[in-house]
Amino acid sequence: MTDTPSPHYDVVPTSLMASMPGLDFVRKIFSGELPQPPIMENVEPFDSTIEAGVVVFHSVPGFRHYNPIGSVHGGYAAILLDSAMGLAVHTMLPVGTGYTTLEFKISFIRGMSKDSGTVRTEGRTLNVGRRAATAEARITDAKGRLLAHATTTCLVFEIPKDAA
Repeated sequence: MTDTPSPHYDVVPTSLMASMPGLDFVRKIFSGELPQPPIMENVEPFDSTIEAGVVVFHSVPGFRHYNPIGSVHGGYAAILLDSAMGLAVHTMLPVGTGYTTLEFKISFIRGMSKDSGTVRTEGRTLNVGRRAATAEARITDAKGRLLAHATTTCLVFEIPKDAA
């Protein structure tokens, strides 16, 4: 991991999120100008990069992510994949627009353990329309081997003016 200060975790007020294009909002989260979502404290992403429609971050699965059968719980991959896909979609949204996940499908290809080392998660939009968006994401290990992949459909909506 890097020698950067610990990130701040909190929920950004909807009015602040709605006041800027999605790409700017996600850039501010990645730069530390805005707090990271509290769910990310569980996976501690780092070395994050962003461009319109594409989000990449790295994380390290550890013993604290284990399930009762002695491997990293599938929820760890689910957090990474859902976050990468959702943030990729968010980068494509105009001011005053939000999204929520309607559904996502995960395929687990290889298991992870505390010895897996750094994993790379990449989310990429497939299509972003006025009412729906689709995206995909992949988790790979340091050798470039596919560990898990997913697809999602998100509902895109205008944030009510009274919420903003």
